[in-house]
Amino acid sequence: MSGLSRVAVSRYVTPLREGGSLPGIVEAEDLGTYVCKFRGAGQGLRVLVAEVVVAELARRVGLRTPRLVVLDLDEELARYEADEEVQDLLRASVGANLGVDFLPGSFGFDGTLPSGSGPDEAARVLWLDAFTANVDRSWRNPNLLVWHDDLWVIDHGASLYFHHGWPGGSLERAGAAERFAQQPWNVDDHVLHEHLDRLAAVDEAVRAELGADDLPEVLAQVPDEWLEPVPGARTPAEVRAAYVELLTARLATRAWLPTAVGGAR
Repeated sequence: MSGLSRVAVSRYVTPLREGGSLPGIVEAEDLGTYVCKFRGAGQGLRVLVAEVVVAELARRVGLRTPRLVVLDLDEELARYEADEEVQDLLRASVGANLGVDFLPGSFGFDGTLPSGSGPDEAARVLWLDAFTANVDRSWRNPNLLVWHDDLWVIDHGASLYFHHGWPGGSLERAGAAERFAQQPWNVDDHVLHEHLDRLAAVDEAVRAELGADDLPEVLAQVPDEWLEPVPGARTPAEVRAAYVELLTARLATRAWLPTAVGGAR
């Protein structure tokens, strides 16, 4: 079962026309306001899985990221939306969607670390992105917010790219975990590249805080209905176990760290 709270969407407020997934601002029955990432968007359910897994890892390595919930969306909501594109998205997203707590008054990262954050925190962001193979935190799309003078990491859907190969049977080929464990990560285009010199010390600190025993708890946050069957993992439990196996293998090595630390090319 998911460890995330579940709340029903009470009102669709407005779309966020950024990127291709068309997330939207919604209000929910707990009186919260959320950025809703829809199950019916073109990227599919695995993007929602990556959002949950990486957000939970971020919290465990001391980074700030908005609270997540499962948003239950009723088909009646689409009747009150005039935009046909949004109507179609709402109809395709009936059921469990991802809600990201809305941070009112936050603004995008402009290159200057806020007063509540420092270089070691920036290096922890580098570590998280390297570990989860995140390819989307460049100046084109920093996916960082500043809120109350603190740095917040958001939008983790471009991480854990390996799972997009699972429908084609990549899990059934020998060595899937080892391949991901050894896959290097390129830091060159990262928005926090200048803090690479602190990554070695941060790597030591994070490994004292995050262990393989944490990974099943991380995956327990993901709702069963987002864990689609694939060749080699037919049940939600088997899909969770596959994620845990690959992440455990990656955590056991430093081959994926950038050149200054791990020798990756």
